[in-house]
Amino acid sequence: MGGKLSNHIKKALKNFRGIRTWQLALILIPLVFVTATLLRLDHIKMSHLRAAVLEADAANDDAAIQDSLAKLQDFVFSHIVVNVVETNGIQSIVFGTGPFYLEQQYLRAANAAIEQAESQLADDSNPNGNIYAAAQAVCRPLAIANGWAWNSQGYLDCWTTELAKYPASESLDTNLAAKIPSTELYRHNYASPVWAPTWAGWAILACIILFIVIVIRFIIWVVLHIALFFSKEVA
Repeated sequence: MGGKLSNHIKKALKNFRGIRTWQLALILIPLVFVTATLLRLDHIKMSHLRAAVLEADAANDDAAIQDSLAKLQDFVFSHIVVNVVETNGIQSIVFGTGPFYLEQQYLRAANAAIEQAESQLADDSNPNGNIYAAAQAVCRPLAIANGWAWNSQGYLDCWTTELAKYPASESLDTNLAAKIPSTELYRHNYASPVWAPTWAGWAILACIILFIVIVIRFIIWVVLHIALFFSKEVA
């Protein structure tokens, strides 16, 4: 049995040696296109899963957000996801989802902090006076002038800007700036592996091996021709 297997391997190697380098190049070209297609399909799948997360966020469904985030994370961690991300007008290629934000979930948390702060307007012991009333007096006219809704980003930014003008008191634990959560808590960026045992991963590996074989064959061909040239010169 072992002898037959050895003969088959030797026969396969002999057949492979009989393949011309240009024939290997012809095999490599369509293989590259297949690999690119597989990577594209993985990217599309990731985009759909990420869109599901954002849809759940827009629907204010926290349970659906967590479920869709788990599905997105599982897929990205087990597949090769090539993505183009734009940062400050500069595009770069990354492996993963790239950064995305749960904007609505953040606004809900920030609005809850504002509502709690507004409920304390009548009972504020800040030595600087009623800082929430002062912030409201500035931000509410701006909201009316600019058409801001109570949960708009502009209204939230106005509140945090106005409150930042007052020095914090050590005894005051109701400062809105401390209560509004950081946007980083609602920022997600899942990185994918550079290689994974998927169809796209095996196709990439096949392309690399085939390319290396072609390069080695070309180098050997160049070396042999140089040696042949000098042997003729010596003769």
